[in-house]
Amino acid sequence: MAWYDEDSFLTRGLGPYLSTILITALIAFTLPVFLHFFIFRAKTPTSLPTFLVIGPSGSGKTSLVTLFEKGAPSPTHLSQSPLSVRVSLPSTTKAASSKYRSENDPTLKLEKPLLLVDTPGHGKLRHFGLEHLNATPNLKGIIYVVDAASIPSSSTGSSSESGLADAAEYLHDILLVLQKRYTTAKSSKGPKDVPVLIAANKLDLFTALPAPLLKTSLEKEISRVRETRAKGLLTAGSGDADADDRGWLGEGGESKFEFRQMEEVNVPVQVVGGNVLGSEGPDVDKWWDWIGSKL
Repeated sequence: MAWYDEDSFLTRGLGPYLSTILITALIAFTLPVFLHFFIFRAKTPTSLPTFLVIGPSGSGKTSLVTLFEKGAPSPTHLSQSPLSVRVSLPSTTKAASSKYRSENDPTLKLEKPLLLVDTPGHGKLRHFGLEHLNATPNLKGIIYVVDAASIPSSSTGSSSESGLADAAEYLHDILLVLQKRYTTAKSSKGPKDVPVLIAANKLDLFTALPAPLLKTSLEKEISRVRETRAKGLLTAGSGDADADDRGWLGEGGESKFEFRQMEEVNVPVQVVGGNVLGSEGPDVDKWWDWIGSKL
């Protein structure tokens, strides 16, 4: 039977037959429903833009996550495992993707969900945070929370009695993982950037170190950390290893470490102050603005 015969499948499929009309109407009405339930509804939480919340114990990570989730901080306890929380960008914060949209665009009023992954800060549990750096889908950035009230100025000398050494060591390890992620990439373009926000928390306290001084103190302490670890490896017999094999963070040579060096490996670092608690309430608008700029 040829395709142009009256009883052929193609002729009946394009002809004015009742069966053809019913099948066409059925497809027209069911296809949008199918797309809605099996594509839009099938999105899992892991498809959402994700931010890792990392930092030493007591820095205020969990309090920050609960504040972002509920709008108010609540009592917390020591985290022992990662916790993923879905939050929404505040209506007062504009996402970067909406920068050029009209104020009358109805999509601006739609909820912009994202995931915050709170990771433990205890020394024995930090492997959770380090593992998430390469295993988190749709990672948009890292929020490294630091207790600015526990870190002295770099001009005060030794940091053995403060949280500076602990904060710098953990931050060093995080940045080193991100650096190796770039240097070991097989693609010539390298992986996409992973911005880091150093959230200087508890700036409402009189003893808190301002964000610019916190930045300087962390850079100086990270320089000490990488030099100490390099000397340890040299003592262990790796004197012929190059800077990358030793796990040298930032530029090699005798230059001191600066956060700007991380931009060469697609890891821009920014230090921004704020506070989760305080007598006058939370001050986290700048942190929300940073998150919005990455969406």
